[in-house]
Amino acid sequence: MPDYHFDKLFDVMEANDLIPRLEVLIRTLQQRVGELRSQIAEIIERDPQVEALQLPQVLERYPQLREPSTRLNESAQAIEALGCFLKDIDLGLVDFPYQSENGEVVFLCWQFGEPGVFAWHAIDAGFDQRKALPGSAKPLPN
Repeated sequence: MPDYHFDKLFDVMEANDLIPRLEVLIRTLQQRVGELRSQIAEIIERDPQVEALQLPQVLERYPQLREPSTRLNESAQAIEALGCFLKDIDLGLVDFPYQSENGEVVFLCWQFGEPGVFAWHAIDAGFDQRKALPGSAKPLPN
């Protein structure tokens, strides 16, 4: 399990208040990831050996990728600067530290496209193990 440090614990209302801002940030992040992946795919077509390299090696060999990589990193940092955790860029998963009714710190879980936070999961669990919040207005898909 990753070693988490929580500067802030959210309540459901505070997490939901961030959703409009997170939607913009996630959309931007996903766009930047798509652009970087596209540029890397073009490079791989010309230089198939690049596919075996780690990102730092690719950036060293192809410095034109540094700026889009930096912009992508800035977008991810903007999300985490809000006190939440970016869990999956492609799915747009964001977790918010939350103290449950029994006093345990868990994650409120939000996915890009959802109008609000409807679920939670244990710190050491993931999206596929999330549970509906009590009184949640939206049922979770099976």
